[in-house]
Amino acid sequence: MTVQDAPLLADIDVRSRMAGSNKMEILLFSLGTREIFGINVFKVREVSQTPEITKSPNMPFGVQGVISLRGNIIPIISLAKFIGAAQAETRTYNSMIVTEFNRSTQALLVDSVDRIIRVDWEKMRAPENVVSSSGGNQAMIIAITELEDGKLVSILDVEQILSSVVGESRMPDIPQADLAPDQFVFFVDDSVVARKEITSVLDKMRVKYHQATNGREAWDKLQSFANRQPAGQSRLADTLKLILVDAEMPELDGFVLTRNIKSDPRFAGIPVVMHSSISSNANRAMGASVGVDAYVAKFEPALLAETLLPYLQR
Repeated sequence: MTVQDAPLLADIDVRSRMAGSNKMEILLFSLGTREIFGINVFKVREVSQTPEITKSPNMPFGVQGVISLRGNIIPIISLAKFIGAAQAETRTYNSMIVTEFNRSTQALLVDSVDRIIRVDWEKMRAPENVVSSSGGNQAMIIAITELEDGKLVSILDVEQILSSVVGESRMPDIPQADLAPDQFVFFVDDSVVARKEITSVLDKMRVKYHQATNGREAWDKLQSFANRQPAGQSRLADTLKLILVDAEMPELDGFVLTRNIKSDPRFAGIPVVMHSSISSNANRAMGASVGVDAYVAKFEPALLAETLLPYLQR
């Protein structure tokens, strides 16, 4: 199957308009095990048969080699190796999913691609206490959802997989923010890799912070901050200087979370910055429509600091 002979991935930017409705679309695929896997359609550029792979020595773990795709050389990654599938070394994977996020393009080897399903973010849950039927690596699974027939779908943490392939980037020089001792930033992201980088940037900036791992937890914590604010005294904006939100999150996505924040007068004057691995024009437009003050790509620590600093210093 290719992207040309099916409407499977047609007009992904149009699909992203539903982000504000707290829904996502997942491309289902198999790695040759009993388990069903999924990836957010926003990250997918196309699906096709696997072309000839050029192998090179000293490739990072999980990288099978490189392929030429319309004049560009991109790495091709074995997802089966990352989940620890038993047959990963010997099985031939004839399909690939070409993904584009974090300003990079890569192909993911899969056994077969099934279909796209639409799921409420609130029906996505963390993978704790869920046993993998393939005995694979649960650390590479970011969320679990359930199909109508009761089968579970494991959503792979492709950001963590890519980070494992390319390694951690060197932290650049980061400017310090001159905040008062009682001032802080709040951020939310469901990706372990993203949270680690955000905390590194904020630590370099010498900014205090609180954090959450999904949209529902974030909204609960933000309401708790607002409820503790003494009535008739200083505004919450005097201490909570900025809120940094991920776009894709279980239970409550960043668009709905931002809309909640912007519609609550207790958060008046607090800027919301959206931090996402998906930088399509449609995603940026959706962010603007719900009141996002700025939009910054993930895994660009210098750019993140540069984006946050003016809001922290005003």
